[in-house]
Amino acid sequence: MTVLREFERLEAAGLWRADPDQQRRDVIVSVGDATLTITDMQDRPLAHWSLAAVVRANPGQFPAIFHPDGDAGETLEIPQDETTMLAAIDKVRHAIERARPHPGRLRLMSVLGSLAVVVLLVGFWLPTLIQNHAVKVVPDIKTKAIGQALLGRIERVSGQACATPEATPILAKLALRTDVRQLVIMRSGVASSLHLPGGIVLLNRRLVEDHQDPAVAAGAILAERARAAQRDPLAELLEAGGFLAAFRLLTTGELTRQTLDSYSESVLSAPRPALPDELLLAEFARTAIPSAPYAYAIDITGETTLGLIEADPMAGRSLEPVLNDRDWVQLQNICG
Repeated sequence: MTVLREFERLEAAGLWRADPDQQRRDVIVSVGDATLTITDMQDRPLAHWSLAAVVRANPGQFPAIFHPDGDAGETLEIPQDETTMLAAIDKVRHAIERARPHPGRLRLMSVLGSLAVVVLLVGFWLPTLIQNHAVKVVPDIKTKAIGQALLGRIERVSGQACATPEATPILAKLALRTDVRQLVIMRSGVASSLHLPGGIVLLNRRLVEDHQDPAVAAGAILAERARAAQRDPLAELLEAGGFLAAFRLLTTGELTRQTLDSYSESVLSAPRPALPDELLLAEFARTAIPSAPYAYAIDITGETTLGLIEADPMAGRSLEPVLNDRDWVQLQNICG
């Protein structure tokens, strides 16, 4: 130990006695290799104390009295003027004490470490657990109500949804054909399409006004169905709202207007997640709707949507139209 080598051959005068019944004797005290050596005036060894076991009986008082740990009867007195020896003993004892294992300190650090792990788990794992649990236990009727409330908040930003008496049953027919609960055509705000909790799918008016084939709008709806299969829209809403939103929904059955507004503003400005062709093609095959019209609507050259074109599950088949011409024309005029 460096601190021991620093005080090698250091000597000082002192008074020593082996037990309380004996007289004190003049001795020479020297610091050795982790030991305190006590010799008489003829340099004959009288005692060897382990520096790790040296205890000072009167801290701050003089003469300084030391004894081996566990044996207070054997004592060594060192006068105040032996400052170098006293400093050496004190420094060596502290160095050894720092190097010695501290089970209590280790236990404390272990407990604190465990608590830190628990806090991290609670911070990162519990919110996700609460959100997933809320998605599973919230009744369908409440999920639909949340979707309608969210639609109302989106209309606050994007403007009123398009609606006419003639188009309402046609929207219901298209929703049934694509297996969603409700379709809403938006004048603006929604870039292309969006799936809300409760089976509500929003479509930008361009998806019906700018295309002659209703399979394009149907494809956008199926894409939203595929996204919802990957990530529940209610889960997305609760994830954006955070732990408190999920906890509030579980305990009160409600979400705050601030939560709905914050989500509606963020989701309208974010691009929709990309989907693998296999997932999309499965939706087109399930509903017997061709994927090529939707693919060409996304990319008129077909270069980036070649998979949806070449693997169209309905290619070469005789198909029932998604909507008849009359209904499609009525739907194209829904926004006036």
